Amino acid sequence: MTPNTTRGIVFVLASWQMNAPAGIERATAALASGLAASGHRAVIATALATDLEPALPGVTVERLDLPVVFPCDDQLLRKALLRRTDEIQARLWEIIARHQADTVVFTDALWGLGRLAADLPDGVRRVLAAHVLPNREDAPAALTRADRVIIPSEIVRAEAEQAGWPAKSWRVVPNALLHPPAIPDPVHIDEGRSGPVRVLARLGHEKGIVPLLNAATGWDRPLEVTVAHAGFEAASGSQAKLLEECRALTGAADHITLHERPLAWRDVPGWLAGACVVIVPSLRETFGLVALEAMSTATPVIGYRVGNLPTLLEQVDTGVQLLADPGRGPNTLLGLADALLQDPVAYGRTAKAMYHLAQDYRPDRIAQLFLKAVS
Repeated sequence: MTPNTTRGIVFVLASWQMNAPAGIERATAALASGLAASGHRAVIATALATDLEPALPGVTVERLDLPVVFPCDDQLLRKALLRRTDEIQARLWEIIARHQADTVVFTDALWGLGRLAADLPDGVRRVLAAHVLPNREDAPAALTRADRVIIPSEIVRAEAEQAGWPAKSWRVVPNALLHPPAIPDPVHIDEGRSGPVRVLARLGHEKGIVPLLNAATGWDRPLEVTVAHAGFEAASGSQAKLLEECRALTGAADHITLHERPLAWRDVPGWLAGACVVIVPSLRETFGLVALEAMSTATPVIGYRVGNLPTLLEQVDTGVQLLADPGRGPNTLLGLADALLQDPVAYGRTAKAMYHLAQDYRPDRIAQLFLKAVS
């Protein structure tokens, strides 16, 4: 198949919905958009979408029928998937035929239905996109059935090898920016230190929001935190419990503002651009999409030295420390933000360096890396 051949790619993600506050959903949208902009047929198959009108230019959204109510946990989705295997296979064949697809990307072993015991038509490649390391209950089936496995960073390969899985042949395809970096306003870089510190995350314990809020109650800088419910959760009701903890911590802190309404994807870059610094307090990041989105707006990012964040941030060689040891806790993140904001020269250099590094993750470039990896 030559590079100029028009391709048909179906992405499967049960929890995908336009503007969902989750990284895999946004990364899937970005890659599909990049492929569509390059002239390929891009389709997203989801069990959650209620409005199937094209919300991404050139990308078609198709519906899968799964008897679950979102948000739901892994166990409920797994049971529903096992009960509906035949129906889902038939539906996928319909979608493949309608869009003349040559590749189906199961975006996760469970939530992307990668473990599905279903055949695909002859000649259609089966790709597993392991954005995070698959759990042991779903991984064997998903990995055995995949013709190709792609991962967003080398961190996932290292985790897989540590778990005893053969990951040498897995291909790295980084997450793409949904919105290509716009040329930053020089005034923003020069005067951006006057804005609030901002945090954007879904409600998950691994996102580190509650410990950061607890530490920031004694801080003296304005802090704005946007949190939202995703279509999946670790256990039933876990997101609601986390939200109550966030409310309790911010209710008595006048300098902290908690936003509970999720941002539309088109609004994310502008919101991050309005920050003086974006803190990513995650304790586990296999890529770090929020960090990349902030970088694309020339907004400096502070985070823990975990997962793929060092790969993103340690390329910024401006003489300032941007990463903290997670063992030292969230006060260290606040201290790094203070140090950066107190040095206007280092701040300007960091903002410009981050913007230029983000250019490598434009959707058209990542789309080409993807096609090369799955061919």
